[in-house]
Amino acid sequence: MLERTISSPFNTRQMVKGLGAAADIGGFMNKLVLKPGREKSLKRRHPWVFSGAVAKVSGAPESGETIEVHSSTGEFLAIAAYSPQSQIVARVWGWERREIDAQFFHARIGQAVACRAHLLPANDTVRLVHAESDGLPGVVADRYRDTVVLQLSSAGAIRWRDAIADALQAVVKPESIFERSDADVLALEGIAPSVGLLRGAPPPVQVVIDEAGAKFEIDVPHGHKTGFYLDQRDNRQLLRGLASKREVLDCFAYTGGFTVNALLGGAARVTAIDSSGPALELLKRNVALNKLPGAECIEGDIFHLLRKLRDHARSFDLIVLDPPKFAPTAAHAEKAARAYKDINLLAFKLLKPGGLLFTFSCSGGVARDLFQKIVAGAALDAQVEAQIVEQLSAGADHPVALNFPEGEYLKGLICRVAGQGLTVPL
Repeated sequence: MLERTISSPFNTRQMVKGLGAAADIGGFMNKLVLKPGREKSLKRRHPWVFSGAVAKVSGAPESGETIEVHSSTGEFLAIAAYSPQSQIVARVWGWERREIDAQFFHARIGQAVACRAHLLPANDTVRLVHAESDGLPGVVADRYRDTVVLQLSSAGAIRWRDAIADALQAVVKPESIFERSDADVLALEGIAPSVGLLRGAPPPVQVVIDEAGAKFEIDVPHGHKTGFYLDQRDNRQLLRGLASKREVLDCFAYTGGFTVNALLGGAARVTAIDSSGPALELLKRNVALNKLPGAECIEGDIFHLLRKLRDHARSFDLIVLDPPKFAPTAAHAEKAARAYKDINLLAFKLLKPGGLLFTFSCSGGVARDLFQKIVAGAALDAQVEAQIVEQLSAGADHPVALNFPEGEYLKGLICRVAGQGLTVPL
């Protein structure tokens, strides 16, 4: 049993005891049988089985253990990891009978890394494994130079922690593999968070990456997710090209990904706001690391601060809204929609004529079309004319499997409000 406890300055959660590794051996005595007519999504190779589709489970499988999934007529459908405490009661490893073992994870991870060969070595920072889209539900691995950060978020992934770490060590050969299995979604799986060193030497106190000429210090043990938001790489560079001479407001700025790129792009002024003081301190260090003029940093609740800026008649040429996940599941979509509408409405009111809004949702429970409708409603309520000039998503290291559209969790829009504003090519 591996015990690792780390507290985070970005989040006051306390990391608790991790789960030990286990292996599935022998045949598959455990079976999950679906209700009649509930096999359609699996036949379309969607990798999730929801609890409401289950007729019975035989063999008393443990959490994370490998099971066979069968239709109500006894037809074999898939091999999956069992998660009895989750609404997603099974996550598919494969579509044919086979043993799930260390070799399986070595092959899947090797394939995922090979698919990103065109991004390496030009980028020493890249997502190596993107969960279901790489055939590994609940497994995310991000590379920051010589450090790989592993995040496991499903019962099956946790059960195979050691095999996954061994495969990453063999395929990638990093100096360090550090686990950050501390996402809120673990509570839905009935699993305790686990954070700590898995393989190799401890990561450096300061992991500094270079992203298209922008340098960032990454806090591997304490930062959000795996320490940085790699999914926004392309969008940060896009913003850099549009920031010249603009007054920029970066909301939910975290450690300065958009702020640094706006300054590198020649922004006239950048105001960065975030609820985390430690994140803003790291933002300031990242600005200094790039030898850039300082940004105005404001700590506090974003919704309150946006209203305060509105009441003080502040206005901006470019605003970034990159909030945390408001809707972890579709069940939270209605509440999330209100929050997204509120911040977008305030942003539209703060934009100068011709201003640009980079607005994002990373909520898997909010589909792209719904997000666009929310932003359109916000513009209407703000009484501004606006148009979408570009649709945004995550980069090439975050592929979306065609059988798993939920993998496109990051949705973004560049909107331009009516008016002349600054002239830029789009």
